[in-house]
Amino acid sequence: MSTRSTETTIRFSQAFCLSQFDEAQPAGSYQLVTEEERLEELSFAAFRRVRTLLYLPATARTGQTRQVIEVDPAELAAAVVADALRGLGARPSLPA
Repeated sequence: MSTRSTETTIRFSQAFCLSQFDEAQPAGSYQLVTEEERLEELSFAAFRRVRTLLYLPATARTGQTRQVIEVDPAELAAAVVADALRGLGARPSLPA
């Protein structure tokens, strides 16, 4: 069975937390890798997500090295949307 990986970068403007973390992660850019496998029994190309990995940066404060955490894609998407909505609420209103 053939597989593929897609790498993207997601950005958080504020600290965020997911159920896989013991504490909130700082704002910043994070590498996201989605691994998928091809569904062979179909007459057209289709893929099924196998796992989603979020790369956490190393932190000098705690002495941790870079970590890779498997995350729930739906929970991550909700965190990205919540971050964007908080960013919209923080903008000053435009003069009328």
